[in-house]
Amino acid sequence: MSTLSTVPLQDPPSLPPEFRPQGPLIRRNSAVTESAWVQWLLVATALLFLLGFLLLPLVSVFTEALRHGWKVYLDAISEPDARSAIGMTLLTAAIAVPFNVAFGLAAAWAITKFEFRGKTLLVSLIDLPFSVSPVVAGLIYILVFGRNGWFGPWLFDHDIRIVFAIPGIVIATMFVTFPFIARELIPLMQEQGTDHEQAALSLGASGWQTFRRVTLPNIKWALLYGVLLCTARAMGEFGAVSVVSGHIRGQTDTMPLHVEILYNEYQFAGAFAVASLLAIFALVTLALKSYLEWRHGDELAATRRH
Repeated sequence: MSTLSTVPLQDPPSLPPEFRPQGPLIRRNSAVTESAWVQWLLVATALLFLLGFLLLPLVSVFTEALRHGWKVYLDAISEPDARSAIGMTLLTAAIAVPFNVAFGLAAAWAITKFEFRGKTLLVSLIDLPFSVSPVVAGLIYILVFGRNGWFGPWLFDHDIRIVFAIPGIVIATMFVTFPFIARELIPLMQEQGTDHEQAALSLGASGWQTFRRVTLPNIKWALLYGVLLCTARAMGEFGAVSVVSGHIRGQTDTMPLHVEILYNEYQFAGAFAVASLLAIFALVTLALKSYLEWRHGDELAATRRH
């Protein structure tokens, strides 16, 4: 039976004087081993920021909305113009979001599964709404579909209304929200690659079967995450919709526009009541978003890597 010989450990060679560190040694991982007062200072700064710029405004909205009691609050959100604004907001989101889902899926599929000319341009165009002001986007649609726009005379002759009507509101909302779903899906589908789809096709599956049984189950949580973000943005859009809606009270006003009208007319109870509904929608979206991140954090994290 052989035995291992023991070799005494030798001290590492000492560094020359010119290479020896001067003063106290710096601790490893100093970024995560700061002193307690530094950690408390950073936490307090973050909490104060959230308190001043998020929580206090949110609390003030509900406080002002309920200042005169529940009867005034319920009357404010149930009067005809408010109900019309709520219905217009929900209708716009119900139309714009499915269109964005179809576009996001098609764009993500094309970008991640195929190579073609203009691919880089398509990716850049998807990000265009992030760099263009919503007000500018609304003005563009006025110039294109307005009475004196490019297609305005033809639309007028055929009694088709785009701007100052529901179609214009939907189109403007789609423009400002269409990057959200595509941008959630593209990084995840790039990371997954095409191996699973190629295996399904080699086994005789059709393109639709491959998408429904292979691709869609792998991206369903990221898709739902994108739908939540897109819906929240659609319901809260103000700039582009404000330009193309015409502010026709009771007909083309959405909830954000109705809040502005009431506030400008000094009807603060009604303005804050409708604003509180928007805040409730936002909180519900935030809760669903947090739930998805908690249950499917690893999968959703892949959408943030690029």
